[in-house]
Amino acid sequence: MKRALFPGSFDPLTLGHYDIIKRGVHLFDEVVIAIGINADKKYMFSLDERKKFIEEAFKDEPKVKVVTYKGMTIDFCKEIDAEFILRGLRNPADFEFEKAIAHTNRMLSKIETIFLLTAASTSYISSSIVRDVIRNKGDYTVLVPDSVRVKK
Repeated sequence: MKRALFPGSFDPLTLGHYDIIKRGVHLFDEVVIAIGINADKKYMFSLDERKKFIEEAFKDEPKVKVVTYKGMTIDFCKEIDAEFILRGLRNPADFEFEKAIAHTNRMLSKIETIFLLTAASTSYISSSIVRDVIRNKGDYTVLVPDSVRVKK
């Protein structure tokens, strides 16, 4: 089985993430969306909310599994037998940042990172932009899947 891990904080899930995951299910037998737990980071959405957003967005996709994890991504890959890490690239800065991580991960574990370019229509979207739009009471709904909704 070709299993890929798509790690992130997903605070919140964006249409860019959604696009990468939807395309990833055509490449792999299973895509495990892994929400990393970082106690030092301040999140807008709770871990439970983020997990529910993703589960709801992919409720009709049997090849997608949603989990949480702590620690190094490559250690979690080994734990769940994921041979690949799936990552999306929006721009050259993403590439440079992700390239260094991918080289390190491969050196430490032999796990390959597969990069997919984001669709042109979603390449400008980031979770931090979505959070800023939400904080300023803008229409964030055009940037996220329908499952991501702020409670009023």
